[in-house]
Amino acid sequence: MSDQRREVVVRTAEHADVDGLVACSRALFAEDAGTRDPSIDIDWPREHGPRRFAAGIDDPDRLLLVADRDGEVVGHLTGAVAGASAMRPVGVATLVGMYVLPAYRGERIGERLIREFTVWAREKGAELAEVTAYSSNAGARRFYERNGFAEKSVTLEIPL
Repeated sequence: MSDQRREVVVRTAEHADVDGLVACSRALFAEDAGTRDPSIDIDWPREHGPRRFAAGIDDPDRLLLVADRDGEVVGHLTGAVAGASAMRPVGVATLVGMYVLPAYRGERIGERLIREFTVWAREKGAELAEVTAYSSNAGARRFYERNGFAEKSVTLEIPL
């Protein structure tokens, strides 16, 4: 029997993937927001993720992708699309969250997730795609820039 991993498939999430989505989201929160933003509830994925992901699977304006290796979710991407408004007269797709397990990084899974997201966004009529990354997460910022995103604005905050 070979030690080689089977191919990772990027596909639209199904209800059977909710537990895997929650696990990936928990890892994302712990690794990213949990180390960079004390105002974030890192238990959010455990407490609210199952309901939120299940609803997202059935919402035509949301995209939930999984990177699946033999039935195990090894990465995910969540996105949403909003139509044009009077203030911003273009459709915008937001990459809400993305995570690939550390053991699978460097295999271009993130690039594949983003490619599927941008295809979906165009099909939904979006003219722009956006993502937010912590300013201190230089690795994520470089990754998104390599995948076509460019810095447009900076959010500054002050604790009160």
